[in-house]
Amino acid sequence: MVIGASCGGLAALAQIFALLPAGYPLPVLVAQHLHPLQDEGFSLHLGARCPLPIKVADEKEAIAGGQIYFAPPNYHLLVEKDLTLALSVDERVQFSRPSVDVLFESAAEAYGSRLVGVVLTGANSDGADGLRMIKARGGLAVAQDPATAVADCMPRAAIAAVAVDHVLPLDGIGLLLAALGRP
Repeated sequence: MVIGASCGGLAALAQIFALLPAGYPLPVLVAQHLHPLQDEGFSLHLGARCPLPIKVADEKEAIAGGQIYFAPPNYHLLVEKDLTLALSVDERVQFSRPSVDVLFESAAEAYGSRLVGVVLTGANSDGADGLRMIKARGGLAVAQDPATAVADCMPRAAIAAVAVDHVLPLDGIGLLLAALGRP
């Protein structure tokens, strides 16, 4: 599963992650827009509120279920076809690095119809193109209800770009993702 967020995203992610049970079997990859010089303390802050381990992704790391991976500040996070992680300092996309679109598009290539993409709060349209690609490959497309977002531009752009499968408030997204992880 891939999640993209920007303005207000860390609080939104904390609310969603709190609803994922210990032993959750799916990997979660996150592109959260951060300041390029942001330290990695945000992962410790979120980790205190989540039953799953949270870490900043490493180059060539194998993706494991039950783990939450964040793109490091000022790096794009990509999924390779062999289901390992890659980091890139390529140009910004939608004014952002990490870019939600870069993560979503690479994950769609690697996972195809087995992928769930979630676009959360944010102040630009990053994630809309990537969510379109996830849906085109047969994956599940989810957007935060714009009325519940701190900044509604990202979820609105996603909803305008693709026929999303679910438009939900944060607690609804958390419960949906928890249900998708059940056998």
